[in-house]
Amino acid sequence: MAPSADQHARVIPGGFTVLSLRFSEDDAHAALHQLCVKEHRVRAESSTNRPLDRTLFVLNVPPYCTESVITEMFSRFGPVQSVELKERPGASEPSHSGLTKHFTDKHRQCFRVAYIVFRHASGVNAAKRHPENVPLVVSTAERPVRTGIHKWIQQYSDSLIKASSLQQDIDQFMNDYDRQKEEINAAKCVCSGIIIMCKSHSEKKRTHIGRSLISNISSVSDIAELRKKFEEDKQRIAVLRAQRKFRPY
Repeated sequence: MAPSADQHARVIPGGFTVLSLRFSEDDAHAALHQLCVKEHRVRAESSTNRPLDRTLFVLNVPPYCTESVITEMFSRFGPVQSVELKERPGASEPSHSGLTKHFTDKHRQCFRVAYIVFRHASGVNAAKRHPENVPLVVSTAERPVRTGIHKWIQQYSDSLIKASSLQQDIDQFMNDYDRQKEEINAAKCVCSGIIIMCKSHSEKKRTHIGRSLISNISSVSDIAELRKKFEEDKQRIAVLRAQRKFRPY
């Protein structure tokens, strides 16, 4: 039997499908929240993290919906590969910033947009066909979502850094720093030089002018030392030219 009219998905201008959102199953008489979803198709975007045939673009995501909550809710349409939340639509950004987890940026508590990547294209089509009068449930008995004072207490507890975890990160950072310094010192020992051939009427002389060709040096003092040696090399070459003894070829 064909579904009734009220079981059809509602499509609004812009090609978006409206999905209803209910916070919990106990709030049967509470007002529903609406999400606007459509297939993500931006030709100018070349990101491989958002495949055009398997990515669902979602608008009006409430602050209490985290990546894990969205993954659980939309898994009813098919296996979810990844979820990306942003404050506004835009190009995909790298997931890592190079900072330790103790100094990550805090997200603002605001309505956001989401990019949901399904493992199969059928997940996007199923979400677009979902009827509006069958709401998605945010908080369930198996997956409770904290709000109000309980949410604030949880956020405060999560903001506290354990001394053991911080010490472990510090030790790892220092080990990486020592290893990088050892690599730089080893590179200085094996750096190549410029050999200048000096010829005279009676004999051949070779003068070795060292120039460090070391890459990936982050220390400002090392860079300043390299510049100083480079200027000294230039002055020596100028003296040899003035004496008409410089024959590079």
